[in-house]
Amino acid sequence: MQLCVTMTNIGEKVVCLVAYHIFFMLFVWSYWKTIFTLPMNPSKEFHLSYSDKESLEREPRGESQQEVLRRAAKDLPIYTRTMSGAIRYCDRCHLVKPDRCHHCSVCDKCILKMDHHCPWVNNCVGFSNYKFFLLFLAYSLLYCLFIAATDLQYFIKFWTNGLPDTQAKFHIMFLFFAAAMFSVSLSSLFGYHCWLVSKNKSTLEVFRAPIFRHRTDKNGFSLGFSKNLRQVFGDEKKYWLLPVFSSLGDGCSFPTCLVNQDPEQASTPGGLNSTSKNENHLFPAKPLRDSQSHLLTDTPSWSEAAAKAEKGKVGMSNPALTMENET
Repeated sequence: MQLCVTMTNIGEKVVCLVAYHIFFMLFVWSYWKTIFTLPMNPSKEFHLSYSDKESLEREPRGESQQEVLRRAAKDLPIYTRTMSGAIRYCDRCHLVKPDRCHHCSVCDKCILKMDHHCPWVNNCVGFSNYKFFLLFLAYSLLYCLFIAATDLQYFIKFWTNGLPDTQAKFHIMFLFFAAAMFSVSLSSLFGYHCWLVSKNKSTLEVFRAPIFRHRTDKNGFSLGFSKNLRQVFGDEKKYWLLPVFSSLGDGCSFPTCLVNQDPEQASTPGGLNSTSKNENHLFPAKPLRDSQSHLLTDTPSWSEAAAKAEKGKVGMSNPALTMENET
């Protein structure tokens, strides 16, 4: 019976043992990092000062509150707006939301580049642990595929009555079905998130496209496949397959093709690029952090793009500023 359910070749045993433990260790490592990496919150510059919070609470909704938000947001690197065209403000955390930041109702805090709150890891998946989450999906998929592949020959023997009539054969059947079913579900989820990375989108942005100053654009943050990939995995390829943080930026500011047109990004309909849009920049954004701005080295700087847009504007009015209550 022993010969029927074990490998006889020593080399095959060594290869399978080494491969199994590599996949298992990487799976556990990435899963651990996904669970225990704390989601990043907006930096202090996005929080309202004590005096601004008092003014916001004291004044009725209207021009007075809009003026408070103008002062708070005028120097922040933000490009997205609410559906009404207002500055995105969280009245639970008392801060101006950075681009791609959302308030998680489970964690009750604003999460930078929030993708979703995952019950399987009991944590928010966002800027700080999105790479770990992707690697967790990849290594769990490889782990399940490896188990299903190595168990396949014994599973075939089970159906052809090539195994002894013991309880062990039911364990083999259960192991194969469990590994195969998890492989199917994980492959679809991993493929979906690979598509998100290639388009530089989050799960939330798929369901509700980001709204910029001039219009809604579902591909507003996409810089082309290679740059989208580097934004998540970093510039140093030696760290891409390891669950160590290597993503570019600080999560508070992101390059956008609507401000800096990228050669890899298709032009907007009608042959007009985003820098020629008529747009009144009431809130000039700070330059991007150094770790992300180099993604746009082949394109005009944000200030040059803004200057061109300012020169070509035709007197469009600025959107009214209101507060956004989003959970």
